[in-house]
Amino acid sequence: MHTFALRRVDPEAAQDVTAETFSIAWRRRGEMPAEALPWLYSIARGVLANERRAASRRLALAARVLAEPNAPVDPAVGDHEILEALAALRESDREAVLLCAWEGLTSKEAASVVGCSAATFAVRLHRARRRLSRLLNEIGGEAIPVPTNDTVSEAST
Repeated sequence: MHTFALRRVDPEAAQDVTAETFSIAWRRRGEMPAEALPWLYSIARGVLANERRAASRRLALAARVLAEPNAPVDPAVGDHEILEALAALRESDREAVLLCAWEGLTSKEAASVVGCSAATFAVRLHRARRRLSRLLNEIGGEAIPVPTNDTVSEAST
């Protein structure tokens, strides 16, 4: 299996593919046919396909991040102030803001992470952003603009 993987991916990935192949085979050992080798090859092919898809997604994400313009940052608000304001937020507010701002999830995706509807999460996110803006204003930085309609419309899509 390792040689099969080596012919298709780099040596480090081949080790991962081999390990994953045998891990899957072990979990599905009850399904193993009398002729195990072709079965193992089919598992390895699936693992390689998953690896290619994951690599493609990583490359697409990197290209998207490089293509995005940097968000406008108010020079009056420094990293320290932002971190201080984030630390002052309630845990649920901080999680909502970070899932969307730092992890890049949509409201719908973040809602599935926290286990609520997209509309509910959009409201939570809007309120968390509003609280963060107030905290930044209190700390001495400029208040960040709080999206209004775009958050709610994003949740309904």
